[in-house]
Amino acid sequence: MGTRTETGVVVVGTGFSGLGMAIQLRRDGRDDFVVLEKADEVGGTWRDNTYPGCACDIQSHMYSFSFEQNPNWSRSFSPQPEIFGYLRRVATKYGIYPHIRFNQEMTGARWDTDTQRWHVTTASGDEYVCRYLVCGVGALHLPQIPELTGAERFRGPAFHSAQWNHDVDLRGKRVAVVGTGASAIQFVPKLAEQVQRLHLFQRTPPWVMPKPDHPMPDWVKRLFARVPLAQRAYRDFLYWTLELRAVGFNGDPRIMRVAQKVAERHIERHISDPQLRAKVTPDYVMGCKRVLISNDYYPALARDNVDVVTDGIAEITETSVVDKAGVEHEVDAIIYGTGFHVTDAFDHLDIVGPDGTNLGRQWAQHGMQTHLGITASGYPNLFFLLGPNTGLGHNSVVFMIEQQIRYIAEAIHLVETHGADAIEVRADTQAQFNADIQRKLANGIWTRGGCTSWYLDSQGVNRTVWPGFTWRYWMRTRRLDPADFRLWRGTKASSSPTASSAA
Repeated sequence: MGTRTETGVVVVGTGFSGLGMAIQLRRDGRDDFVVLEKADEVGGTWRDNTYPGCACDIQSHMYSFSFEQNPNWSRSFSPQPEIFGYLRRVATKYGIYPHIRFNQEMTGARWDTDTQRWHVTTASGDEYVCRYLVCGVGALHLPQIPELTGAERFRGPAFHSAQWNHDVDLRGKRVAVVGTGASAIQFVPKLAEQVQRLHLFQRTPPWVMPKPDHPMPDWVKRLFARVPLAQRAYRDFLYWTLELRAVGFNGDPRIMRVAQKVAERHIERHISDPQLRAKVTPDYVMGCKRVLISNDYYPALARDNVDVVTDGIAEITETSVVDKAGVEHEVDAIIYGTGFHVTDAFDHLDIVGPDGTNLGRQWAQHGMQTHLGITASGYPNLFFLLGPNTGLGHNSVVFMIEQQIRYIAEAIHLVETHGADAIEVRADTQAQFNADIQRKLANGIWTRGGCTSWYLDSQGVNRTVWPGFTWRYWMRTRRLDPADFRLWRGTKASSSPTASSAA
């Protein structure tokens, strides 16, 4: 028999999103909240991904909380252990650990109209009853493993990069890597140095740019520690430099053509074999898929012990991977670098609204739709962090998270200052937002670039990326517009509060 806990707010997840929301609640003077975490430590994707070479592809001075800067990053692009450590320190400093319930994986939630409360269930059988439910689970936490004929027959170790098996010694072994996404380009160079043979099965090559990574000099660390404004200025410089990339992603193909030339030279500089060059050169416009950065990926592919296979996988046997050209590749281990469920990341959640509608099934049928990636019509007091169409291809998602946690806090404040029970975004507001988003995405490189990417759902609609500058998102979220919402008192919805009454 599980336990029942009543609280004001339930936050799900302890990555940047969940910890950021919990910190915002603490800063607002609240302690009536719990944070549900499926694992036994905080960190989200930065706890789970421990594969060799794992690091951030946004500079850490930008990929961190603006209110909690770290002057001691060892590199411009910090490795996973440092980011994981940063999140643990943040959770400790802001007193979040006492609010966390570890080993509690949310399985669903049901809105009780009579009590105006969410009833959240977990895999352990426990129940949490709350006024507000904030989902900070993110999209990059459910590994995507392809269904390959015969995969279950393979006798050697096989695992996804996000579930790296460190007990397996790969030195001197023959290894198959399936996939060439953001994770694979980080761990493939490390593997290539130690394995006897590496067979890299590539479906679509990524565009890979040089990585402007470098150690942070000690004098810079000391300066940032003593003069926080200097680090703030550096962060601002990084922000606006990264922000400029949005111009190329959102309609000016000239910028992407220049960047593509840089990427092509990057290939030519490290790969002399014309056949291998042809294999790793994409046939779509840069930006259509996620643009990756690495200095050691192409040199790794050019090694004598690395074989890039582009014929696809026909089947897996007990000891090998057979490609569609009929070539059998004997291997001792298989590693999947095939990314995560993104556009269907919420399908497994059993979230039921006041009219009995299931959000996961609704999104699976009609596509994920919210207002500003935060609120969903028909689901009062439910909020998302990094929800649909708030992912980025050019800047730090931590910037987006900070705007969202502030917006959610304002929504909660609006409910409570008006003596209401719940807040729900209007259906017409949500519909208008999604129409605007999709119109802008239609002109973007993700739609016109000539590829199929994980940005797109099963219907070919981009439900992932924010189309444009992040400062425009800040403008949209810096002040909640009460006219976009209805407040609920008991089982009845009231008209939207006026802007003046909400102030």
